[in-house]
Amino acid sequence: MNSRFAAAAWGLIVAAALVAAPLAMRGRLPDPLAAHWRAGLVPDGEQSFTAFLMVSVVTWGVAWAVLFGVAVNGKAMERRLSRMYWWGSLAGMSVFALGMSGATLLANLDAPTWREADLEGRTMRAVVGVALAAALLAGYLGRGGLDQRPPAGEEPPRLRLQPGQRSVWVSRITNSWLTAMSMAAAVALAVAGVLAITGVLAGLPAGGTVPGLGIVLFAGLLTSSLTARVTRDGLAIGFGPLGWPVRRIRLSKIDKAWSESRYPSQVGGWGLRGLPGSATIMLRGGECLIIRYRSGGQLAVSIDDAERGAALINALIAERPAVQA
Repeated sequence: MNSRFAAAAWGLIVAAALVAAPLAMRGRLPDPLAAHWRAGLVPDGEQSFTAFLMVSVVTWGVAWAVLFGVAVNGKAMERRLSRMYWWGSLAGMSVFALGMSGATLLANLDAPTWREADLEGRTMRAVVGVALAAALLAGYLGRGGLDQRPPAGEEPPRLRLQPGQRSVWVSRITNSWLTAMSMAAAVALAVAGVLAITGVLAGLPAGGTVPGLGIVLFAGLLTSSLTARVTRDGLAIGFGPLGWPVRRIRLSKIDKAWSESRYPSQVGGWGLRGLPGSATIMLRGGECLIIRYRSGGQLAVSIDDAERGAALINALIAERPAVQA
């Protein structure tokens, strides 16, 4: 409820300021106003006063609507990282919107025409710096409590292993959208290669097209699929269709494991999210394998059949003293 109230109240306050300040200064502003500057801070674009007012309010309104929608979705505020992103975005975007509007008004203030508007570089640097500082401070203050807590109401799942029994859990997940993107990049690269060999691309400004497609293909291959494997050695996470590179987490470093539903909106998006000690590998929303390190951090991996994988990890942890003996 706090985030919803903050988004609604702060959104209205910022919108009111974006309207009130220009109206208060209207008698000292040219019409049209300088609204765009090229290199060297020389004005090269103008807007009518009404258009400037509408663009400022609508631009902020779109950002505010997105943030309010995220706040209304309760799941998006359950995780610490998503709360940091949300509060940081609310503060940073609002300060940036107010700063850009204020900088434009100051540049046009008392100018005979929009061509004489004077925008100082230090003003723009100050706007960006203050907006970034506000985002970092708000994200830190709004982060809330730690996410590293055991599942409420029940113990983590655990399998019963027979003495001497060797068990292995393997699961794989593929993101069809990322796979399609990788295939499209591969096809485009092949076409570009053929055209280059035949000389069709000679003299054309291909620039960074081929390197860019190569980056998309490489990143897509690494992040489009994931393989997780649990053995007595611990958890191994393989990336890409070949399961390489591999991240290995020794069993001795794991405190416990469980499964939990998590979504991109809760962790800040797709892919590798978070920081060391509190990270998520998010290929699709839904069931995730969560492991808590003995050091206190955690890792979440979106994977199918996560509950069975967590149960095997906990069973192997339970018999760890006997294994080490």
